[in-house]
Amino acid sequence: MHPNPVFRKADETANLAFARQRAFGALAVNGSEGPLLAHIPFQLCEEGTRLEAHLVRSNPLWRLLQEGPQQAVISIGGADSYISPDWYRINDQVPTWNYVAVHLRGRLHALAQEDLHGILQRLSAAMEARLAPKPEWTMEKMTDGVAERMMRMIAPVAMDVTQVDGTWKLGQNKPDAVRGAAAVKVSKHGLGQEIATLADLMKKPPF
Repeated sequence: MHPNPVFRKADETANLAFARQRAFGALAVNGSEGPLLAHIPFQLCEEGTRLEAHLVRSNPLWRLLQEGPQQAVISIGGADSYISPDWYRINDQVPTWNYVAVHLRGRLHALAQEDLHGILQRLSAAMEARLAPKPEWTMEKMTDGVAERMMRMIAPVAMDVTQVDGTWKLGQNKPDAVRGAAAVKVSKHGLGQEIATLADLMKKPPF
């Protein structure tokens, strides 16, 4: 997380809402030979205290969990872009990168295999609801036995969330006019992802 407090004014409720909406991140755990990473979809409970997900059984991170619960962090990224100094339209600026990111820390542990079906159902239901009015996909649409065979290759996990941190680096350390000028350039020439969203956030930072 960026150390400048001007970029860290979002409260826990806002950071959790962002993480819940994104529902995808990079999960990291320290292994015996270095960090282990897995990019995973997840579902965060309404209170923000529990995260449910699944891992492929061949993932080294899953094998590490067989030794017991592990301290973990999941990094959830959002809109981002390179910012050229020229875009500020004032002198003596340097290149930077604006972005939104939230980290959730806690204790990750394996769950019983019988919990997997419910976790997958809840995750797919949450995602399918966003696609309305498309008819909802459910596992019941699969041929008998197929889902069960596929689920043997993955396993359920959960993380008890104990710390929430967020960085919303949108140029809040610049005057409004300067930040606004850069936002216009981001919307046209941004080098990153979701540049239109980032430009809107820069024009009117929510925090």
